[in-house]
Amino acid sequence: MHRFGTNKSIMTLAIGLTIGLGCGDKPAPSPTTNLKSSKNTNITTASTVEPKKQTDHKYTNRLIKEKSPYLLQHAHNPVDWFPWGKEAFDKAKKEDKPVFLSVGYSTCHWCHVMERESFENEEVGALLNKHFICVKLDREERPDIDKIYMTFVQATTGGGGWPMSVFMTPDQKPFFGGTYFRKPDFMNLCERVNQLWNDKEMRPKLEGDADRVSAELAKISAGKPSPDAKLYQGMITNAVEQIKSTYDSRFGGFGRAPKFPRPSEPILVLWQSARSKDKDGIEMVTNTCDQMVAGGIYDQIGGGFARYSVDEKWLVPHFEKMLYDNAQLIHLYLDAYLVSGEEKHANVVHDIIRYLKRDMTHKDGGWYSAEDADSEGQEGKFYCWTKKQLEEILTEKEAKLAIDYFGITEKGNFEDHSHPDPLKNLNVLSIVDSKITDEEKTMLITIKKKMDTARNKRIRPHLDDKILSSWNGLMLGAIARASAVLNEDEYLAIAEKNYTAILKELWDPKTKTMYHRWRDGERDSVQLFDAYAFQLDGTLHLYEATLKAKYLEQAVTLADRMIELFYDKENGGFWQGTGNTGLIMRVKEDYDGAMPSANSVAALALLKLHKTTENKQYRECARSTLLLFSDRMEKQGSAVPYLLQALDFYLHEPYRVVVAGNPEDKEFQSALHEVHNQYQPNRVVIGNHGPVEEFAKKQTPEENGSPLVYVCSGSACQIPTIDPKKFKSYLKPSPPKSQIPEDED
Repeated sequence: MHRFGTNKSIMTLAIGLTIGLGCGDKPAPSPTTNLKSSKNTNITTASTVEPKKQTDHKYTNRLIKEKSPYLLQHAHNPVDWFPWGKEAFDKAKKEDKPVFLSVGYSTCHWCHVMERESFENEEVGALLNKHFICVKLDREERPDIDKIYMTFVQATTGGGGWPMSVFMTPDQKPFFGGTYFRKPDFMNLCERVNQLWNDKEMRPKLEGDADRVSAELAKISAGKPSPDAKLYQGMITNAVEQIKSTYDSRFGGFGRAPKFPRPSEPILVLWQSARSKDKDGIEMVTNTCDQMVAGGIYDQIGGGFARYSVDEKWLVPHFEKMLYDNAQLIHLYLDAYLVSGEEKHANVVHDIIRYLKRDMTHKDGGWYSAEDADSEGQEGKFYCWTKKQLEEILTEKEAKLAIDYFGITEKGNFEDHSHPDPLKNLNVLSIVDSKITDEEKTMLITIKKKMDTARNKRIRPHLDDKILSSWNGLMLGAIARASAVLNEDEYLAIAEKNYTAILKELWDPKTKTMYHRWRDGERDSVQLFDAYAFQLDGTLHLYEATLKAKYLEQAVTLADRMIELFYDKENGGFWQGTGNTGLIMRVKEDYDGAMPSANSVAALALLKLHKTTENKQYRECARSTLLLFSDRMEKQGSAVPYLLQALDFYLHEPYRVVVAGNPEDKEFQSALHEVHNQYQPNRVVIGNHGPVEEFAKKQTPEENGSPLVYVCSGSACQIPTIDPKKFKSYLKPSPPKSQIPEDED
């Protein structure tokens, strides 16, 4: 992480105030009526709000007109919030006030805490309204803006997370930032910022800091590849060894608490370990999978994973469930299943998809973004149990089994210390005693059904029901792949319905535009690299799962438009936004954290698309992206595990598996399933219809119409066969040959 030098004015603000709390990651509109502030600076009312709604709430601000669930949560704060936009910054310039930017998301626990303590407080609201123009931002809707200011916060404080709190000039240049602040500290900070801003000597220093830091941020964010940049296997090997060195042999996982699943790490370790027949590396990953699914981070009743665990045991989570986490975890557990052959890993995939289908799916097929950690203002209340609650709904025999199996105690194992009046004796469910008899396994099914029925009578956590094309793309790829690996027609139907829904609501075929957010019948006007990259990835997976030409055609369209809009022809890599967003800079994301960076996803997708279509532009764009971030891969490889998967694909000749025949034919589909049921990440699966390379089009079925499978490396193909044993034998992990031309070494 780049750190800026210490300067007096920023440190004057920071002393004693930065609090290390927040919903963090491992370090690294329809037309509306303009709203006018009333004479009372605490209150902003909308002329279009119905009188009844105004009497329901003491305060109503501009956010009432937004679609973001996060912004709507703050629509009745006494703070005079603006959404991010020209109106807010014009007002700041006119009134010569600094801007306070608060960034979060609707399912963030610590965002709720800071709202409860500060933003719902009239004293805090009056202070903010008097001295600042206050802006609220949903980081999930605008990751491009979030990235700019999170980079600033991380560079100046050494940490990051949400809620993110940033003070900036009216021209968007930041001079102080942090995450969560307790109310007294936050009020002191606001007073201090106001004093410095209105001090004739300190004001120029603050503005100078902001100019200098913004210039340095822009320089870092643009990035240029080193003149002597190299791409080599040692980058991958070193990163894998670095990740493995952080392995927790007792509880599984990589790194210390708080523990994030961060699937791109174990996925990379598993592939490299399987290829080299490293049993220890394989065991690290499969044990991590087993420990996570036995822990409280996994919803033992309803399925699906929470965002992270606060402890090393995977026991106590922050309970929010994110679409992107569960999408990546489907891939991880599919990999674990293919390597281990154990059905328990496939069963986790089935459970996640059941959860997705039941709780996270719009009627038209789109997938919602997340479920909150809190319900009724209490974290974990929906998910946790007291011993007494179990005894009330279960028979004596069932209760004894449940108490032993889930480790239930009278005292409990969880308490929400952030709440002024926390609930007592709550237990997070985890599997403590998994050694049960067949009779007890049958009883456990009944127990879970009773618990599920009882739990469904509780008030559910808030559902963030916005539909993001980016996150939907990640899940589309996961579900499509699951359908192929597990041979589940239902999953394919779910994936294809989602694909259709996203095209309908967020894709404009005339302008070839992929918008980012759809909610409540309205899509936004924002174009983001993430949307194109993740949709490209998902659409490619859907093509490989079906070999229907229309999906490959859409993937090509997405890739071409993505390159046109976001690719940096001069230095390589992709900008997070287009060049006309009105932001102080354009940034390129490379960190593979809880969610992989779009540059990493795009690099791998473009390399696969090149092998499928033989369009050399795709490979060149991917190569330049890898070169741009080569220094990061070399020196901080564990920060970019997904990008290293792309590097592996680039360095080594991937297999091309041509399944020739009619995609609607049952025998064809059976052969395609057998191809996907073999663990081999370095391969593409292509048909012989649509925009595939010429050699694939020449591979034709036998005269009797039966499909054939060709396993090819380079331009050479094995003898075609329909026998799964034969074509699977060609795909076993083995030391791959380099595919790098001499002039690229």
